[in-house]
Amino acid sequence: MKYVILLLSSLSMLAQTLPTKELSYEEFLGYVKKFHPRAKMAQLQLSEAQASLMAARGAFDPKIEVDFSQKQFMGKEYYGLLNSSFKIPTWYGIEVKAGFDNNDGVFLNPENTMPQQGLYSFGISVPMGQGLWINQRMADLQKAKAQLNLSRAQQTLDAIDVLYDASLAYFEWKKSDQEVRLYTQYVQNATVRYGAIKTLIIQGDKPGIDSIEAGINVRNRKLNLSEAQLKRTKAKLELANFLWLDNLIPMELQDDIVPEANLENTIQNTLGTTEILTANIDIEQHPKIAALNQKRSLLDIDRKLKANMLLPKADVGYQYLSEDRYRNTPFENNYKLGMNVNFPLFLRKERGNLKLAKLKVQDVQWEISLERVQLSNKIKGQQAAVKTMEEQKNMAKQLTQDYQTMLRAEERLFGLGESSFFILNMRENNLVSAQITAIQLENSYFQSNAKLYQTTAQTQTK
Repeated sequence: MKYVILLLSSLSMLAQTLPTKELSYEEFLGYVKKFHPRAKMAQLQLSEAQASLMAARGAFDPKIEVDFSQKQFMGKEYYGLLNSSFKIPTWYGIEVKAGFDNNDGVFLNPENTMPQQGLYSFGISVPMGQGLWINQRMADLQKAKAQLNLSRAQQTLDAIDVLYDASLAYFEWKKSDQEVRLYTQYVQNATVRYGAIKTLIIQGDKPGIDSIEAGINVRNRKLNLSEAQLKRTKAKLELANFLWLDNLIPMELQDDIVPEANLENTIQNTLGTTEILTANIDIEQHPKIAALNQKRSLLDIDRKLKANMLLPKADVGYQYLSEDRYRNTPFENNYKLGMNVNFPLFLRKERGNLKLAKLKVQDVQWEISLERVQLSNKIKGQQAAVKTMEEQKNMAKQLTQDYQTMLRAEERLFGLGESSFFILNMRENNLVSAQITAIQLENSYFQSNAKLYQTTAQTQTK
């Protein structure tokens, strides 16, 4: 009967006060997405690209120019020069210009002589070689648009990386918390069992050596608990790195906050990996491929600009001139015509730059081809990893239940006096090892889902 009392005492679980505040995984990711500095930094990169695009568009803004100079000496006006213009840059390098000039003075240069009321002009400047189909301002605008798309893709990748790192921290916190709860339970069991065995030894029902073994068991359990508590403290501090509030205020995690208990049932819904496991992922829509495509577009714009430099530089300009009272004067009688031609003989610099630009485009094209294959294989491998980890997790649960059954059977034998404390302790150690393995496999299952989410770069996280 004493053995039965000992058995019942060792099996009794001391009441534990469980915290009621739970930080769910979905809620945690919501804080990270909204407030984490790395997520905000990714948004800044997009804002920078938008500002660069606005600056590039500024090259096509109309311009008003006024140039006035005057010289007075010894009561004489040597000259007064007024040149004003309104320019409108267009897409294909063509520039439309309207102007008004008015010059006078005693010592005015003859070429600046014009009617007393001034001279109006309206004309156009056209590049006939370099700059017609592509020029620097066109290239800057095209590159700014490509850079904006590149920043959008990079922002998605950066945000997903932040969520992945945060997820690993959350899973580690949950794993260490489970280990602390497990060892706390076994410390309590070992303490109760140690006290019961000492009572039996005093009564002469058990040998004294059993108290030594029971005491060793208590100290081992306490050592395991202390190590688990240290791991949980570190994991909690690591998790706090991802918890922020608005205005970059770090959030402190209270001691009574616990991880989500049913994470196993909700993680795939939170990350959206249920559909990913069976879906055919379109690699071309992956942000990595999109980013590389935009990188190729940037290099291709440079290639076109370098190719354009092989053409001769020939600018032709025509301006119709008119006095205010002679606005209907025929075009062929009043105009200013200009031409500027420039062409290097050997074009070694231009041909070298073009070759380098082509090599860069070819390099990123090979990188895209390689990335397509690697991403496809990574996704397939990670899909298989999630399924395998789920199977191992379920097997570990079944193994834990089997060890639990063995321990209960051994406890019944011990209660009947047909087993020893050594065997009972061995059974319990096997159960503890199986439970720790189950916790680790569950953690690996969580990590495999997060890795699948990161690899496929899905954005449906709530």
